[in-house]
Amino acid sequence: MGKNVGTVDRILRLVVGAVLIALVFVGPMTPWGWIGIVPILTALIGWCPAYTLLGIRTCPMEKKV
Repeated sequence: MGKNVGTVDRILRLVVGAVLIALVFVGPMTPWGWIGIVPILTALIGWCPAYTLLGIRTCPMEKKV
């Protein structure tokens, strides 16, 4: 299980996750905002299971020595 989420993608995921979680406390205050945990977790570990299923990779290829 290698990384498949690039740097820009990770930053966007952190921002989107934080905004979704903020919705729990401000705004409509519905529990749906807790879905923001998913993009935050995928950004922190650098791996997205949906990207694996779809064959997407936003991080640069690792060089083999």
